Amino acid sequence: MKLGYQTNTWGGVVGHPAGVTSVKDLYYLANGSTEEALKDIAATGYAGFEIFDGNLMQYKYKKEQFLKLMADHSLSLVGVYTGGNFIFPDILEEELLKIESVAAFASEVGAEHLVVGGGAVRTNGILESDYEALGNALNKVVEIAEKYNLIASYHPHLGTNVQAPEQLDKLMPLTTINLCPDTAHIEAGGGDPVAVIRKYVDRIKYVHFKDYANGEFLPLGEGHQKFDEMVKALEEANYKGWITVELDSYPDPKQGAKISRDYLTQFEKVNQA
Repeated sequence: MKLGYQTNTWGGVVGHPAGVTSVKDLYYLANGSTEEALKDIAATGYAGFEIFDGNLMQYKYKKEQFLKLMADHSLSLVGVYTGGNFIFPDILEEELLKIESVAAFASEVGAEHLVVGGGAVRTNGILESDYEALGNALNKVVEIAEKYNLIASYHPHLGTNVQAPEQLDKLMPLTTINLCPDTAHIEAGGGDPVAVIRKYVDRIKYVHFKDYANGEFLPLGEGHQKFDEMVKALEEANYKGWITVELDSYPDPKQGAKISRDYLTQFEKVNQA
C-alpha cells in the first residue's frame, strides 16, 4: 500500500466564489498554498498527494509549473477530488461538463483517481428518487473517468444524502462506481468503517484515512478509529493501492501530516518510502 496526503489541510476547505452563480465554477478549494503543501507532504515522508479540483484547475494554464512542482518534490498525483449536486436534472449537464474538464486536466498531469463527493440534500428533505438520480449521475462520472483513464470512486460525506450507512447501502446497488471510504466521515455518519470496508472491499480501489473522536476529525492515532483492523481487512483483500490521509484542518498542517505518518510506520504492508 502506498501513502498519500490531501492538500486541503493547508488553508482549510472553502469553495470557488464564482460557483454561487456559475455551475461550471462550482469547485472545491483549499484556501492555502499548494506549493507549501507539496513541500511539507514530501518532507513528512508521503509518496503522493490528492488535491481539490479548484486547486488543480488553478494550474490549467500553468501545466509545466505544476509538473515541475511535483518533480521537484518527487511526488505522484494520486487523485483529484470533485463533486456535484447530481440530483437536479436542469444543472446535471453543467456539473458533468465541469467534472470532465477536471478529469481531462488531471489525466494530463498523471492522476490515477477521480474522487467524487456529493448528492444534495433538498431543503424539504431527501426523496427516495434522489438515490436513483445520484446513481445514474455517478454512472456518467464513471464513463468520464474511463475516457481519461482515471479510476472513479464515490466518497460518502457528511452533509450529503449519503452520510449514514443505510444511505450508502441504498446507493451502492444503483451505481457501478467504486467506493472510496473516508473512515472518519463514515463513523461521524453513524457507521462502522471496518464493517463498511469489509462489506464493499471488492469495490474499493482507493481509501481515505482520518481519525475521529468526540465529533472532531484528528490526525491518525489521536482518535479511536480501528486502523489496525482496517489495514488487516485491506491486506486480506490483497489491496495494493493508495491510502490517502486527509485532515480538513489542523493548526500546524505539516505537524499534523507528520503525526499521521509516524503512526502508520507500525503497519508492515504500508509503504515506508
